[in-house]
Amino acid sequence: MEPRATDVLIVGGGVAGLASALALLRAGRTVRLIEARTLGSGASHGNCGTLTPSHAPPLAAPGTVLKALKWMLTPDAPLYVHPGFDPALWRWLARFALRCNGRDWERSARAKHAILEHSLQRIHAWVDELAFDCDFRESGEDYVFRTQKLFEHDQQEFPLLRELGIHVEAIDGRTYAAMEPALKPGVVGAIRFAGDAMLRPDRYVDELARNVRALGGLIHESCALSGLQQSGLGWEVEAGGMRFNARNVVIAAGSWSPLLARTLGIGWLRGLIQPGKGYSITYAKPAHTPQRPLILRERSVCVTAWGDGYRLGSTMEFSGYDDSLNPRRLAALERGAREYLHDPVGPEVQERWCGWRPMCVDDVPLIGAVLGRPGLWLATGHGMMGVGMSAGTGELIADLVCGRATHLDPAAYAPARFA
Repeated sequence: MEPRATDVLIVGGGVAGLASALALLRAGRTVRLIEARTLGSGASHGNCGTLTPSHAPPLAAPGTVLKALKWMLTPDAPLYVHPGFDPALWRWLARFALRCNGRDWERSARAKHAILEHSLQRIHAWVDELAFDCDFRESGEDYVFRTQKLFEHDQQEFPLLRELGIHVEAIDGRTYAAMEPALKPGVVGAIRFAGDAMLRPDRYVDELARNVRALGGLIHESCALSGLQQSGLGWEVEAGGMRFNARNVVIAAGSWSPLLARTLGIGWLRGLIQPGKGYSITYAKPAHTPQRPLILRERSVCVTAWGDGYRLGSTMEFSGYDDSLNPRRLAALERGAREYLHDPVGPEVQERWCGWRPMCVDDVPLIGAVLGRPGLWLATGHGMMGVGMSAGTGELIADLVCGRATHLDPAAYAPARFA
């Protein structure tokens, strides 16, 4: 069978892969995208859909390691590391721990903010220019606190956030309670991020795919990568019983990217990314919902409401590639919501979900060329910010593949930073 030819072949049908496909097609390249399962079936599916330049501070922060160790014997803690023997996970945690210092924290925060802010601008432009129907709204987002200590602690980040251009405001509990009737009494304060936004992730995936196809991009689902080797034309790819020739290959497979490392010939990738399992529950919309997305800060629960839906999400679990749905961690989402909200859950559960987020050791994505492998690119490692970083990732990949000036500093995201 004659191989199918294309300028760029993208591996992975989540938001990073689809956004890269869209940006490359708009740059005039021919694109094929292969997805091992169905589009958006990984971490793109069940997240809370917030677009948050405010979430620049990385997970790799001073104090994170001690917190994780303290919570290791609390299976429903917001941040949980499984105490079992997993050499790959513990090697990753050792590298992660080295990044939990003030200097690396600030460097990662600046890199994360740049791509989150650029990505939000690009998504807004796509909504306007391409008529994306994905419940996009410039909503802002609030962190809500029930303890004064944590409320004051989080305000220590204000100087850096304001230096980055993030509009942040502390609101006292009495004032905020009058502004947000969905909350129970007991809130001591809130931090408002006016520049954040939101969308519905499944509809965003649908709109990305619709626009990719409208521009001539070809999408192959149930098409798992099985072979990759360099050729005179660039790369020969085997997937789903088909063969492809591509001048460029973009790996945007999220947490599955390290599992492809042997096939890709880049074994070092396995040491940089670990799956961080997140959970969510989606409901029919309750009678009273918050006016904007909330982070229930002490419980690390995100609350998002759309026109016809409502979701509780978050938590971070490091347990390797375990895909089991832990009812105890799901219940922690509901318990947390009940502490804060009059109507914490909806009248009907529509979906209970967990998914792996690709967590890079410095909490900054890997976007750029693979050294020594001309024409092979990475677009993975977005952690908890995959939706929020998707359009910026796509634009950066398109800039790099096309050899044009980049909107973002590529060195901040280049895989070569770990060389």
